[in-house]
Amino acid sequence: MGGIFGVASKGDCSLDLFFGIDYHSHLGTRRGGIAIYADNGTFERSIHNIQNSPFRTKFERDIDGMHGKLGIGCISDYEPQPLMVNSHLGRFAVTSVGIVTNKDELVNEILKSGTHFLEMSGGEINQTELIIALINHENSILDGIKYVQQKVKGSITLLVMTPDGLYAARDKFGRTPLQIGKKEDDAGAFAHCVSFENFAYINLGYTDCHELGPAEIDFVTADGYEVLQKPQKEMKICTFLWIYYGYPTASYEGVNVEDMRYNCGRYLARRDRDAKTAIDADSVAGVPDSGTAHAVGYANESGIPFARPFIKYTPTWPRSFMPTSQEQRNLIAHMKLIPVQPLIKGKKILLIDDSIVRGTQLRETTDFLYKSGAKEVHVRPACPPIMFGCKYLNFSRSKSEMDLIARRVVKQFEGDNVSEKVLKEYCDPNNPKYDAMLEEIRRQLNFTTLRYHRLDDMLDSTGLEHCKLCTYCWNGEE
Repeated sequence: MGGIFGVASKGDCSLDLFFGIDYHSHLGTRRGGIAIYADNGTFERSIHNIQNSPFRTKFERDIDGMHGKLGIGCISDYEPQPLMVNSHLGRFAVTSVGIVTNKDELVNEILKSGTHFLEMSGGEINQTELIIALINHENSILDGIKYVQQKVKGSITLLVMTPDGLYAARDKFGRTPLQIGKKEDDAGAFAHCVSFENFAYINLGYTDCHELGPAEIDFVTADGYEVLQKPQKEMKICTFLWIYYGYPTASYEGVNVEDMRYNCGRYLARRDRDAKTAIDADSVAGVPDSGTAHAVGYANESGIPFARPFIKYTPTWPRSFMPTSQEQRNLIAHMKLIPVQPLIKGKKILLIDDSIVRGTQLRETTDFLYKSGAKEVHVRPACPPIMFGCKYLNFSRSKSEMDLIARRVVKQFEGDNVSEKVLKEYCDPNNPKYDAMLEEIRRQLNFTTLRYHRLDDMLDSTGLEHCKLCTYCWNGEE
């Protein structure tokens, strides 16, 4: 995944930019970058690897020497950025979030025109450099951004910094968010910022100003913003942003992440009650951190006490899916969780996680609860079984859909050649094949019981129209 942030100010924007980018650190763990249009008319940039050190510690010295009224930056799980360029469109810098699924096709198309790319280590082409090449295909930056939206399959949300201001463009179907904040200083001077997560600017003194719609392109200066391309009506925002990725204080389309997760927990509890599968548990617990709010919602609705039978040790351990190696991820996930023995021994625990992807870490967590004396561990994931690898956002490091435990079980039952029709049967909670898949996942992961969140309940938890939400990873519908 990743996050982007930009500022246009009457005064020095460097500190706002620094902290605004830092507030996106939950969205990525590999690289961070800052670019500023300095007061002397030059572009200045700093990029660091943040795998082993927080964003702040890597950039706090750099930001002391970077000053200007315009700036953009990012947290990225992939390529280094922002990138700076001088072309027939002038000088500008670009940062982006998303994925270009037809990257090879576009690279080959551009190479045939006589353009070249710089290769990163391993021979990869920097995705943001590809975006720049597409922008430069046209005769203006605005037309270039429209061309990006036209050509890219997947999703790209981006910021382009010019000497005059910032272009902000949300991806074509609004799969990722982009929001504008504004503030006014004591002298009456304005500043505006553009942010992936709207909470990132609250403590900096900004208030919500405008949320871009799908495919919308705005031009942002210190004084305000101008809509250059109106939003399209069709939207497919990623539902997983609420389920897992989003920070609890963030809101998308007016729906707060924490509040949505409470709703998810409530719907899970109601479904257990109505289906007469409610558990006489001693406590409800959430796998920290993103499972916690779902668990609070379940506890509030069911009347079962919320408890924290294990605590995540956060001072030194990074996010568990960070390392490339699955073995390292599993080790870190195990090392982070510290048991609270009096809340586990002899207890029946209802455990809620945001999702089950590979299943490895949740199986480790369950085993660790049993070894700590738990009598039963009942699991309620806050989303349906993940059946398809996302092709719109970089939210998983899975290289194959066979990394997904649901797909492995389907293959176990059906063999190698599974049709789309058969997969849809396994996605249907009213189909016996769905029940058989859940029972096999429960058996393999050693849960006492397992019930996933239903797709319709999960979508209802947002309060948004279902047609506006992307559900591809759960039901394969585009």
